[in-house]
Amino acid sequence: MRTLRFAMIGSGFWARYQLAGWHEAGGAQCVGIYNRTRAKAEALARDFGSPPVFDDVESMLRETRPDFADIVTDVGTHAKYTKLAASLGIPVVCQKPLAVSYHEAAGMLDACRLAGVPLYVNENWRWQAPIRELKRRMDSAGIGEVFRGRIRMVSGFRLFDNQPFLRNLEQFVLTDIGSHVLDTARFLFGEAESLYCQTFQAHKDIRGEDVATVMLKMKTGATVTVEMGYAENYLERDRFPETAILLEATQGSAELELDHWIRITTKDGTHIQRCPPPRYAWADSRYDVVHSSIVGCQANLLAAMRGECAAETSGEDNLKTVRLVFASYESAASGQVVNLGQ
Repeated sequence: MRTLRFAMIGSGFWARYQLAGWHEAGGAQCVGIYNRTRAKAEALARDFGSPPVFDDVESMLRETRPDFADIVTDVGTHAKYTKLAASLGIPVVCQKPLAVSYHEAAGMLDACRLAGVPLYVNENWRWQAPIRELKRRMDSAGIGEVFRGRIRMVSGFRLFDNQPFLRNLEQFVLTDIGSHVLDTARFLFGEAESLYCQTFQAHKDIRGEDVATVMLKMKTGATVTVEMGYAENYLERDRFPETAILLEATQGSAELELDHWIRITTKDGTHIQRCPPPRYAWADSRYDVVHSSIVGCQANLLAAMRGECAAETSGEDNLKTVRLVFASYESAASGQVVNLGQ
């Protein structure tokens, strides 16, 4: 297996787990870490074999000539760094949310196409072990045609303590958790033909919305409701950052409950199975199911870069998720259903 060399752009909260994920997936070597505050990059590098550190992105890319650039910076810089890497002929793996607008995301994809390099998105939510198992069981358990679904990622977890910059985002929960759970809706149910969204701001000391509800009309005819929220309110059952999912179908139902329990019900009764995620020493126990999913996502991206398979979360695919995110904002602002025309 050929080892791929990568340069990491950014060394914030998620960079540590991205680096650990690449190491765990195998076949990837970090050859450079950038941060505008050099000391921050140096501190991270010391824990990962001390690769060279840089405070200038272009210098790092030109000096290291990596097989790909891993962008783990704030969303406002994704387009700039993607286009820079593409101009140097370097493939890109970009953190979600992909961009600050659909137009900007499409421009990133166009820049990579023009340069002849692939754009991948480090969208790991759909790679959570219980969600993958739910999908497998959904397709094989004989529950029939799914006509209604519900995806719920709502928590009172104090997210702003770890990532205070989120307080200042004009667009928050739909771009942050919405990018994940709307992508999961596509993974489970296929593409949507229209949507309707409402938002709410529970925190009065932040700029963006922290609660959103999106109703999707899928091309299959199913109706899917996606609920998301970081209201920091008190919930009797709160297992951040787990996702609860219910699928109703013509011959049964499938449900992913909190604590990773999967329940499949048909005329023969209910089959119950617990599907916990793998655990890694480097993962933050508070983010266990999410951090472990990084490994599966990155293993898929590495295999795609080696020509062994197609990437699930390519730039082309993720652009469809980006469309759902910004169509949700459009619907919330107008109070109208948005036809997606996909």
